[in-house]
Amino acid sequence: GETGDPEIDKVVPTIVEVQVSPDLKIATAYVRSLIIGKEKQALDVLNKNRKYIRGLLAPKLDMKYMPEIRFRIDTSLEYANKIDDLLHRPEVARDLKKGD
Repeated sequence: GETGDPEIDKVVPTIVEVQVSPDLKIATAYVRSLIIGKEKQALDVLNKNRKYIRGLLAPKLDMKYMPEIRFRIDTSLEYANKIDDLLHRPEVARDLKKGD
């Protein structure tokens, strides 16, 4: 709510994870929207406000330099669902039972 951009409130973005590069110059934030199907729109809005968001975060972090923020869509749930579906396929389930 601090960005002043009402578009951000419309897509309800959630930062799932942030990975920082070893040199601390780039922070990649993985984003999901709480509204199904709005991930791309959330990504666009966050990228539009990237510099402002970085300015809001800088005084709150105890870092010598504030990293550049890059937003990416989080696909971990889709990946987990894909693996779960694979594990429940009959031919895979059959092979998993052999180890028991």
